[in-house]
Amino acid sequence: MLIDATAVPADRGGVGRYVDSLVAALDADGARIAVVCQPRDARLYDQLAPRSRVVPTVQSTATRTARLTWEQTTLPMMARRLGVDVVHSPHYTMPLASPAASVVTLHDATFFTDAVLHSSVKARFFRAWTVTALRRASLCVVPSVATANELAKVVRVRNAGVEIIEHGVDVDRFHPPTPQEVRAARDAVGLGSTPYVAFLGALEPRKNVPALIRGFARAVADRPNPPALVLAGQPGWDTQVEKALDAVPHRLRVIRAGYLPFGTLAGFLGGAELVAYPSLGEGFGLPVLEAMAAGACVLTTRRLSLPEVGGDAVAYCGVGAGDVAAALGELLDDPARRSALAAAAQRRAKEFSWSTSAERHRTAYGLALTRHRARRS
Repeated sequence: MLIDATAVPADRGGVGRYVDSLVAALDADGARIAVVCQPRDARLYDQLAPRSRVVPTVQSTATRTARLTWEQTTLPMMARRLGVDVVHSPHYTMPLASPAASVVTLHDATFFTDAVLHSSVKARFFRAWTVTALRRASLCVVPSVATANELAKVVRVRNAGVEIIEHGVDVDRFHPPTPQEVRAARDAVGLGSTPYVAFLGALEPRKNVPALIRGFARAVADRPNPPALVLAGQPGWDTQVEKALDAVPHRLRVIRAGYLPFGTLAGFLGGAELVAYPSLGEGFGLPVLEAMAAGACVLTTRRLSLPEVGGDAVAYCGVGAGDVAAALGELLDDPARRSALAAAAQRRAKEFSWSTSAERHRTAYGLALTRHRARRS
């Protein structure tokens, strides 16, 4: 199998963590894989997959246009030269003329169901490639039942092969933190000893951050010693975030921490009073699972796949600022419930492993090869 990791950004978001963890788990499971990546990631994949072949690209794939050109021209020739049976494209796009079987991961369907939550260019691009993948790939992988159901509703493609394979969680990085890890995370965001509510994710409309900010302000406005709200993640393009921040009373503290290094995430999530993730919809919800594994009490919504991840081990709220405020207030007033949810979250997080995901991906690769050969015969 050849896994195309060239779409992984330098700042590892959800897609990057999916690809990195899957590659490591496949290598540990003894799968015969090659990984093609950007030159900056070659050393990382050598470490993650020491038994596998890592092939850095020669030409630039740093921009979307350059990467797509490389994918359509050079990747098929690489697959032929390496003699691989299956090419796994883990982020929507795929080589259209590859001699090998093709597996494509489609992470969510919100480009169809909630297009306004994405930039118009991004929504058009990923809608087009989702339809193409469902029509042309030997097999498509989705991370949740919700995503499979949504795609079935909005994309009418005959004979599309779709396999549901849940993500896992990296327990080496996401675990109940030590006091030293919590202190390091606090120092990284300049918190001192102030208790805080955590959010981790890109500040994009789908994450519903403005409602979180307004709900937080309402929930803690009258408290004598209010916690801070810490927003960690890439800036994104949600123009309403600044407006919501401008309306926060001066006595309340909201910190925009930006992108945090991986090494601080367990301490950041596990050291919070609670982690709030009031998303309008996710294809899976990896930040929720990672917070659960870090021993956090998590507040999220029932949109799309999130209940598949959280089950009964997280608290739920609506997506409006008033709903968020009410749920935050109740949890902040109930340490016993927060503790019980945190313990339940740790237990549930153990049900999601990258080793299981890797096993199911290997089965999917075999199925894709069978479908590919049947099409050609």
